[in-house]
Amino acid sequence: MSSEVEAEAEAEAEYFCKDFDWEELRSEVEGNPCFAHHFLSAPSSSSPSPQSDVQAWKRFHLRHSSGKFFRERRYLLKEFPELISCPPHSKLLEIGCGNGSTVLPILRANKDAIVYACDCSDETLERAKEIVSAAITGAPVQHRFRTFCCDLATDGYPNWLACNPCRHKFLQNQSHCLLGFRKDDGLHYTNLNPSEEFGCCVGGVDFVTLIFTLSAVPLERMPKSIKECFIVLKPGGMVFFRDYGLYDMTMLRFEPHKRVGFREYMRSDGTRSYFFCLDTVRNLFLGAGFTELELDYCCVKSVNRQKGKCMQRVWVHGKFQKPAVSCQ
Repeated sequence: MSSEVEAEAEAEAEYFCKDFDWEELRSEVEGNPCFAHHFLSAPSSSSPSPQSDVQAWKRFHLRHSSGKFFRERRYLLKEFPELISCPPHSKLLEIGCGNGSTVLPILRANKDAIVYACDCSDETLERAKEIVSAAITGAPVQHRFRTFCCDLATDGYPNWLACNPCRHKFLQNQSHCLLGFRKDDGLHYTNLNPSEEFGCCVGGVDFVTLIFTLSAVPLERMPKSIKECFIVLKPGGMVFFRDYGLYDMTMLRFEPHKRVGFREYMRSDGTRSYFFCLDTVRNLFLGAGFTELELDYCCVKSVNRQKGKCMQRVWVHGKFQKPAVSCQ
C-alpha cells in the first residue's frame, strides 16, 4: 500500500471506535492461507545500526517536507481528553513529532500547555516549527513549543527534562515508596509538587505522547525506549499511546520478503514498522514500571474514496501511568 493511501486511511479515524471485532478479524486472517507467510518463523537478520534507521526516517521526512502529507490528528483530543483538561502550564513531551501533526491540535486546544517535541532529524524539527508558527495565529507559540533533536531508540533525554540526581534518587526509592493513587480531574495525581519532597525534580513532564512512533523502533530497543519515558515523567504522569495493531491492513499487505523479524517489516524506503498485540504493549509498559489505565484495539473501517475500497484498520490505544510516590 502506498504511504499516501495509508495516511488517508489513518486520517479517517476521527475517534476511538469499534467498527468490527478484532477477534473475528484474527480468526479470518489466521484461517486464510494467503496470509500464511506472516506466521512463519521470524527471519534471521542482523539488527540495523541506529544510524541507518535515522537516515531512513530523515529521507522519509524530506520527501514529505511540505506538511501536506500528514493531517492533524484532532481525534487524539477525543481519545485523550486529559490533554485539554489538564492543569495550567502542564508540560507535554511529544516523541517523534515529525511535522507537528500531533502537537498542532494540542497547542490550539490548550492555550496553557507547554509542549516539548523531539525527533531524530534537525531538518524535520525546523519544518515542524515553521508549520506550527504558520498555523497558530494570534499569539507567538515559541514560548510553549520547544523542539530538540533526540533518537528515541538510542538516546536518553536531556537533563533539563529529567536531571540525573533526581533520576537516581527516584529509582532508588521507587521499589518501596509506591502508594495507591486517586483520581483528580482525570489525572490521578497524588502528589502535585514532587520538587518539595526531593529538593529538585523527579522527571520533568506531566504527559508523554507516543503516537505512531514506537513501531519504528526495532523490537530489541523498545524496552529502553519505554524506560526513558518512565524516567522523564513526573510521578503520576501519563503516557498516551497509539500505534499499529496486529492484523492491521498495512501489515497484511506486506509481501514475504519485507519481513525482517517477528511482526516486523521493512518498507522499500528503509523505514521499519512493527505491529503490536495487546500483550506486547502491556509487557513493555508494565516492565518499565508503569500502571495500565487503558489498553484496547481500535478497529476502524475506513473507505478509500479514490479506489472505492473498504479498509480494516487496527491500532492499539493505551494510557499508562507512572505511579505516584511519597517517601517519609
